[in-house]
Amino acid sequence: MSNARHMAGDMPVNGWIDRAVPVSLRPFLKLLRLDRPVGSWLLLFPCWWSLVLGAVAVDVRLQDCIPSALLFWVGAVLMRGAGCAINDVLDRDIDRLVERTRSRPLASGAVSVRAALILIGLVMLAGLLILVSFNTATILLGLASVPMFLIYPLMKRLTMWPQVWLGLTFSWGALLGWTAVTGVPGWSMLALYGGAFFWVLGYDTIYAHQDRDDDRMVGIGSSALALGERTKPAVAVFYGMALFLFTLSAALAGVSWLFYPCLVPALWHAARQVHKLDIDDPSGCLAVFQSNREFGWLVLGACLAGHLSITIPGSG
Repeated sequence: MSNARHMAGDMPVNGWIDRAVPVSLRPFLKLLRLDRPVGSWLLLFPCWWSLVLGAVAVDVRLQDCIPSALLFWVGAVLMRGAGCAINDVLDRDIDRLVERTRSRPLASGAVSVRAALILIGLVMLAGLLILVSFNTATILLGLASVPMFLIYPLMKRLTMWPQVWLGLTFSWGALLGWTAVTGVPGWSMLALYGGAFFWVLGYDTIYAHQDRDDDRMVGIGSSALALGERTKPAVAVFYGMALFLFTLSAALAGVSWLFYPCLVPALWHAARQVHKLDIDDPSGCLAVFQSNREFGWLVLGACLAGHLSITIPGSG
């Protein structure tokens, strides 16, 4: 059975929310995209990568990072949900004009703007309660990200490259994970942030090709429109920069040699994405975009391997 038969636009139908949640609550959970978790994973992975690399840099055991990893997981779900809801509030009139988005709770009228704003406030309050459990550096960096989340939905009205702003915003976890374990910034952290930025720029350009005709119609910008037929080589460059900076970050953190061969599957995965990408196939673009969850796990696996203390005679 095709995925299309289970979707109303980009909203899942008969998923776990429709099966297990009271009718009155369903639109609110869908507004937070709790039935579409890929975005939460993409927000979370930079947190986990930097948490592990920070643990390498200051010689902290992985098991000691588990509480922080769990907090980042919950925080990523909350902040991604809040970000989606903010986006839907600001884009509700545009979403009504686009086939893929007109079934979203605000665009369809299932949730009022007032109710959505209350929900956003509650979710962000919960996110703040998680944030204050970290050290001072992480708290300050986390607070600094809030304006970026709020401004992002407006960028498509101001520039042809809103994906650049999303890259700066969605990569922020690369800063938070590092300071959560080290307490201070570092060059490895900045290299990882740069790598995550190019990764986000690549995968969200792929995602944007689903909507490029509608975006052109309603007069908003995207990197898909800016790049057009140059998308494939551009994404290849973005992913190449990401992997180079991930490698630089790992080297600066002092990972073991195992990191490098274990990163090869991520390189292969990125190359496969570029090879499979057909910008004229919206469902294919979505599938390639969603596969970045697997890419995130592959990079995390390399980081975990790099944490292992391998002593080789003569390795220094």
